[in-house]
Amino acid sequence: MKALILRLDAPLMSFGGVIIDQHGFTERFPGKSLLTGLLANALGWRHGDFERLQALQARLEYAARWDVPPERLVDYHTVDLGQPKMREPGWTTRGEVEHRAGGPDARYGTHIRYRHHWADGLMTVALALTGEGEPDLETVRQALTRPARPLFLGRKACLPARPLLDPEPMRQGPDLLAILRAVPRWDRHGRPRQDTGVEKMEACWPADLGIPEGTRGEIRRVYDLRDWPNQLPAGSRERAEGILGG
Repeated sequence: MKALILRLDAPLMSFGGVIIDQHGFTERFPGKSLLTGLLANALGWRHGDFERLQALQARLEYAARWDVPPERLVDYHTVDLGQPKMREPGWTTRGEVEHRAGGPDARYGTHIRYRHHWADGLMTVALALTGEGEPDLETVRQALTRPARPLFLGRKACLPARPLLDPEPMRQGPDLLAILRAVPRWDRHGRPRQDTGVEKMEACWPADLGIPEGTRGEIRRVYDLRDWPNQLPAGSRERAEGILGG
């Protein structure tokens, strides 16, 4: 099979986990919906292209690993909703006028929230598209080379520090995990390391590959799918997560 090799390198990344109270947590690895949105943004698609988005998410498979493990960073936000410019209803991304519901404190008080990020990490992703349909991998490669819009890694403030594609972006192998393991591990400066065969790396890969020799891990359920027509997180699947090498 063929796969595109992406290098996700940014001062901050965030892989949209469950929001609990004021905390917007991040998953350890990007989800299918996040990668679907990333590719669609590069292709110039819009939210209204929900049939294409849903089809792309269904065809997307990937394996990923942390070449440089990140540190957790929690960003503390406050918003003074009592400011004159914040007291009036605003426009939503759905094109509708809306204002915060609730009592006076909720409508005009100081809103506090915490957004969780991964800082200073570098991740390698081997990404494939299954079945027939558009786009194909070559079209995605071209879109990531010259994206239709600026790209970000999870949140709009998480801008990539380098081009997303590996210098050798298209690779082949028997499966995604084999392809990922054949890609040189990079150091913090984007240079191939010489100790790839003995260093351990956190990774995820498709569950149907199981836990093969040379890995340790488990199959777990992740909730990373999106109902694109209704713009809602919905659906789960199984994913293998564990350690490569060592």
